[in-house]
Amino acid sequence: MRNKFAVPLIVIGVLLMLIGIGQRTVWAPPSTVTAAAPSQDQEAPLTVISSDVLTQHSDGVDVTVSADGPFLMAVGRADDVDAWVGDASVLRIGADGESLTSEVTDGTDTVPNPAGSDLWVSEQEIEDELTFGWEPPAAGDWQILLATDGTAAAPSAVSVTFANDDSTPFAVPLIVLGALVAVLGLALTFMTGRGNSGRRSGGNGPSSSEPAKQATPSGAHPATGGTGDPAVVPAKDSKAGPAGSTQAFGILPALRRRGPAAALGTVIAAGLSFGAPAAALAALPLTASPAAESTSPAAESGSEATPPVVLDSQLERILSEVASTVTEADAAKDAKLLATRAAGSAASLREANYATAAKVPETDAPEPVVAEPLMTDLIMGGTEFPRSIVAVTQGPDNEVPQALLLVQESARQNYKLVSAIKMLPGTTFPKRPANGTGVNPAPAGSADGLDIAPQAAVDGLADALTNPEGANKDTFAANTFAEAVTKFQKTVLSSPDNEFADITFKHTSVPADTRALRTADGGAIVFGYMDSSYASVPREVGDSINLEGTVYEKLTGETSTEAGIDVKYGEGVMLYVPPAGSTDQIQVIGAVQELLSATLK
Repeated sequence: MRNKFAVPLIVIGVLLMLIGIGQRTVWAPPSTVTAAAPSQDQEAPLTVISSDVLTQHSDGVDVTVSADGPFLMAVGRADDVDAWVGDASVLRIGADGESLTSEVTDGTDTVPNPAGSDLWVSEQEIEDELTFGWEPPAAGDWQILLATDGTAAAPSAVSVTFANDDSTPFAVPLIVLGALVAVLGLALTFMTGRGNSGRRSGGNGPSSSEPAKQATPSGAHPATGGTGDPAVVPAKDSKAGPAGSTQAFGILPALRRRGPAAALGTVIAAGLSFGAPAAALAALPLTASPAAESTSPAAESGSEATPPVVLDSQLERILSEVASTVTEADAAKDAKLLATRAAGSAASLREANYATAAKVPETDAPEPVVAEPLMTDLIMGGTEFPRSIVAVTQGPDNEVPQALLLVQESARQNYKLVSAIKMLPGTTFPKRPANGTGVNPAPAGSADGLDIAPQAAVDGLADALTNPEGANKDTFAANTFAEAVTKFQKTVLSSPDNEFADITFKHTSVPADTRALRTADGGAIVFGYMDSSYASVPREVGDSINLEGTVYEKLTGETSTEAGIDVKYGEGVMLYVPPAGSTDQIQVIGAVQELLSATLK
């Protein structure tokens, strides 16, 4: 009886497996699907591929962009791309299920060429067509900007290819069910064969002279030789089922899953210990705190963690371009070239140096600006403008580390060096925040969470230098900059050579140049700028001030003056303001000074 079901079960099982395999091979749907953006009659100078197009499929997408000529493809954070687009006319490519949408937003018909913007994490010039697998540079929302030169129409032929989600849900169950049914059929056949063989071997020989064939069980089939072989013949064919099902697994190809973006924070990996900058300072080791993360609760209270405005790769590129431009400008004493990547006090001090060097060739060149090695940094977070970055570098020609303050005023402007401050001996640069997040700007006029407002700190330093014994005498921790300035002033005032002159010194802060960033411990790093004036006037009519042999003679063209002279210096400073409630003094951790002018009264 069991033999009657064995062969049909095996056949049914094989058929089920073949159907399942067919659904995964012959009848399988396409392994990928391509969706193209609908064409638009209206043109725009910019095209934006929205983040939902790039992230709607977990296995990733391949993006194809076609054009009739060269075009720019730039990748940036979604907020940054939108900020750069601004009020421009733009074609936006979006996602609607597995389809793409396209919509033109009216606006300005022409824009600046977006190539070379510091907002872009990466950019590439493409000829006619490009297909690439999308890989996010880091966590967050990203968009792709397409453009030609900002005036001609941007590419609009965009398509994405992704793994087909239309599955064959019954394929695997059919293969599994077919295999089980076939195995059941084989089992029945095997059990039947084993049963017949047992009865033959266990039976006694005939007790009479009857032929031995009378001992054959009623279920046996003598025509087959009595070995049970017919029960296992289908098993030879059944091998095709399991073998075929095994080969069928994994036939459906999947789009390559892209690897994750490189982890952030790889530039700074170890603690920093700066050696003595010069033999004269050997007893005053200059140290900067490492880029190690701070877990101070004060750093995280009252604000939500935000990613830094630039990735490590962006910062490296920006620093390289800034350093290269400034170095070239320094070599040529070219203020116009300098202005392309420098502004604020960094530009004014260097321009003054160029002007002085034109009259006094032996004038020392400004401190070199270098991009590497990058020793530590402090990067603003959020989406607002202006944006600030502090990078501490020290090249082979820098005796001490130098803090570079870079500011991006708006989305379509690049970062410019606005302050370059030499760190002072014995000072420490604040640590970076925990988990690589960006830091918040500190309003110059607000003392919220701080011991004193950033602008008030710069004002206090200006007062302490002008009046060393005044109200701010004990506001600042001892530092070599204040000591050198006040010592120079005291020496000039007490010199017998100046007995017949009235000399005044005055330091005045310039609020427009004050910028501050919060630090990981709740304090703030503050960059400020001061105008320093040194005036000398003869006390009596007929008296004169001797300028012979001084730099002032070369700048004024006179060897003496009876009217007097005004000398102006520019002073850039970097301060650390402790958090509110701290008993620590404000620290002057960096300073730079440059002669601006010397004019006769």
